[in-house]
Order: sequence, then structure tokens, then C-alpha cells
Amino acid sequence: MVWQIKNRETKKLMKNFVGLNIIKKIISENVVKLKLLVSMKIHLIVNTSRIVLYQEQAEGQKKIPPSPVKIEREKEYEVEKILNKRDVRRKPKYLIR
Repeated sequence: MVWQIKNRETKKLMKNFVGLNIIKKIISENVVKLKLLVSMKIHLIVNTSRIVLYQEQAEGQKKIPPSPVKIEREKEYEVEKILNKRDVRRKPKYLIR
């Protein structure tokens, strides 16, 4: 069976459900050990209240990515190469060619 983790600590920064995970071992009635990707920096053992059974989307419910936003009166440039990047007041500034 495939499961999803729900309601992580940082709700603003993460989706409600984080990826598909496989239950490696059922430790007790309320605790399971998951098989997670190495890149996920969370504990492998979670409470069962934090996971739900994965459900595929119904036919015709496929998410279509939104089209790019076009802003009039904005100049557009074609970037050949990014030479350098630095943060100025927490905003990225790029040196481009």
C-alpha cells in the first residue's frame, strides 16, 4: 500500500500531503516506520494520524498548469548566460550576459 504524510509543521511552506511513501514496518497500532527518500529530512517513524491512504485522481480531474502571466509595458530580455548571483536585502540580483 502507498501512503501520504499529512499536516506537516510548516503548513504555509508545504503542500498538505507530502509525496507517496511505503510503510516499511508496523511498529504498533499507532506507529509505523516509513520508507522515505534520503532528501526528506523527517523522522522515519510517524504516528498513524499523520498518514492517509493514497487515492488517485478521478478521470477528468487532471491538474493543468496555469499559463504564464503576461504583463504589458514590461521590457523583456533574452539571457545568454548568468555570470553571478548575490542577495541584496534578501532579494536576488543577477549579473547576466
